[in-house]
Amino acid sequence: MRPSRARAPLVWAPPTSSPTIVRPCQPCGTPLALAGVREAASPVFTIVPVLDIRHRRVVRARAGDRAHYAPIETPLAPGSEPVDILAGLARLHPFRAYYVADLDGIEQGRPNLDLVAPLAVTVPEAEMWVDAGIADAAAARRLAEAGAGRVLIGSESAPPPRLALDLTQEGHPVALSLDFRGDDFVGPAALLDDAALWPDVVVVMTLARVGMGRGPDLAKLEAIRRRAGDRRVFAAGGVRGPDDLAALANAGIDGVLVASALHDGALTSADLAAFG
Repeated sequence: MRPSRARAPLVWAPPTSSPTIVRPCQPCGTPLALAGVREAASPVFTIVPVLDIRHRRVVRARAGDRAHYAPIETPLAPGSEPVDILAGLARLHPFRAYYVADLDGIEQGRPNLDLVAPLAVTVPEAEMWVDAGIADAAAARRLAEAGAGRVLIGSESAPPPRLALDLTQEGHPVALSLDFRGDDFVGPAALLDDAALWPDVVVVMTLARVGMGRGPDLAKLEAIRRRAGDRRVFAAGGVRGPDDLAALANAGIDGVLVASALHDGALTSADLAAFG
């Protein structure tokens, strides 16, 4: 287990206006602006399914309470084997990327490198994002060699603040996850305070909303979006269905990590096709 980490309390400014909704039209998938509503800032909204893997089984994540995650039950696959779940998701929709959380690696600081290759070959056309508790450059390189198309650096793993940027400058595709519990940032304060340390992909991970169906934290996401420049910003936690996807797209968020809404049927194949 990791040592306890300082959490920096934050005060988030509320959005300047109530969020407006852009709904995808059917069947074309083009955002259909309601009267007086601006178009989504991002030309492509990317939906990234999440596989949370613990003890080599895909588990149902809830509120970041990892000790109580149970093996997932889903209509997409007969069991909880990671390859079976991944294949079921691929049948649902041709996703461009998948997010794999090696929870044992995150908790113990020892990535399970052998998890990655079987998943990568199952969907070779997609990019495999892997979060395995990486906190140093050598471990990140080993994870990339094992088949990770993009290495996730999570702030809760307390990495050196420049790690994501240094790996990017070496040519490794990297994403930085800014991890929050409520309004508390989990990780080195510099990672939140200095946007110059952010790579080209930033995930805003609201752990308390994961699997809880409370909706995304739009205020927090918009605060990060305003500071991110031309980086791609992804939401993680709280998505309930297509209306939340539309609200995120309209707020200029580039994509979302999602799990429960896919397994519960709240996001159907038609919904996913409408967003590309």
